[in-house]
Amino acid sequence: MGSVDHLLANRYELRGVVGRGGVAEVRDGWDTRLSRPVAIKLLHPGLATDVVMRRRFEDEARAAAALNHPNIVVVHDTGEHRDTPFLVMERLPGPTLADEIATGPLSSDRVRWVLTDLLGALTAAHGAGILHRDIKPGNVLITDTGNAKLSDFGIAKTVGTAHTQAGIVFGTPDYLSPQRITGQPASVSDDLYALGVLGYEALTGRRPFDRGNPIATMRAVVDEPALPLMMLRPDADPVLAQVLETAMSRDPAYRFPDAMAMRAALCGAPSARPATLVLPTPLPPRRSRLRIALASLAVMAAVILGAVLLIADPPPQRAPVTPGTPSVAPLAPVEPTVPVATSVPTVLPTMPEDTGNHGNGKGHGNKGHGKKNHPH
Repeated sequence: MGSVDHLLANRYELRGVVGRGGVAEVRDGWDTRLSRPVAIKLLHPGLATDVVMRRRFEDEARAAAALNHPNIVVVHDTGEHRDTPFLVMERLPGPTLADEIATGPLSSDRVRWVLTDLLGALTAAHGAGILHRDIKPGNVLITDTGNAKLSDFGIAKTVGTAHTQAGIVFGTPDYLSPQRITGQPASVSDDLYALGVLGYEALTGRRPFDRGNPIATMRAVVDEPALPLMMLRPDADPVLAQVLETAMSRDPAYRFPDAMAMRAALCGAPSARPATLVLPTPLPPRRSRLRIALASLAVMAAVILGAVLLIADPPPQRAPVTPGTPSVAPLAPVEPTVPVATSVPTVLPTMPEDTGNHGNGKGHGNKGHGKKNHPH
């Protein structure tokens, strides 16, 4: 499994570097106590004395450790080694979503699969009061079954806390919402916006506001519209495209209220509050309206039937006048309108009843990833 650099905390063997960032590096590791592969994230030694960065690193450990969801990378352990904080996570040897996108735009079905997994993860995180704040393809790990797992809560923030310094924007510019860029407090809506951008990129192979440098990109996010998805991918599922564009709305009021609502729209589920569910209060007026409609129909039926009878029976056959018949006998043909009331029940079955419409789990793996297991 490669050469061992040294033993971390007398338990974890440090091996090759999996990835590096501006704040930390991730190493391949081996848990000697439980005999299993792990991924170990270490804060850069140069930042170990930075109080703010240490606190953020510790926040990540607490945030991730507090979450238990099949679509969130599991945190096994945290600690400090030679004054350097570390985080031990499950090791997923498969690629990231960024690696998958690099091979070409993904199919609508594949994008929906990934988004469904990630929305499940966000539902759990947001439910625990934790915002991710750095959702991007590189922070999505893929299992051997093709499922997606959200990782790297490095700049996660607990809702209601306020240790982001004024004027500092954390996150990756391409996936930041206009509100984050302009310095407004982070919210659930911002994570959903980032997920919309991620889906846009996965479906088209390009980031909607990439302008080559962070400043130009952030300016484009705030000032410029994204090209319509269906223009770039005419073969894409229009429902999926609409969901992504809704999530990417500049105005948060037009985005989904939460991850659960976005997931429902993505899966084509009905509204969470359908108007035709059993609602005790509105039912009496609805029945009253039905009676009025039936009564109106009955009157119309009576008039029509009367007219039909008048036309069908010529006057000579409808005037059996006897010698004692008064001179006003010709008014008798009006009488057939009286029995018409007995025919009203025959109209009832033709009225449609007042009905209403009543209202994705996949296996998870932790070894490798075969691209052939899912469509691209």
